[in-house]
Amino acid sequence: MQDAVVRARVSPDLKADAEKIFATLGIDTTSAIRMFLSQVRLHQGLPFAVGIPGNEDLLLPVTARQAALDSLYED
Repeated sequence: MQDAVVRARVSPDLKADAEKIFATLGIDTTSAIRMFLSQVRLHQGLPFAVGIPGNEDLLLPVTARQAALDSLYED
């Protein structure tokens, strides 16, 4: 079976910084990309939350949000 090719344009700084981290982890960029794509398939979406760092306090915790919604329907 022939492998598919994935190409992406990124800044040289981003690539170099990521490769340093991968080297610390003992993997190369290709392995990291394979791991990421495998996790996307496993999770059926991104394997991490996407948001703006530092804005976590803008939302109530999930349990508090659910309690607030539940209270709307209580008699």
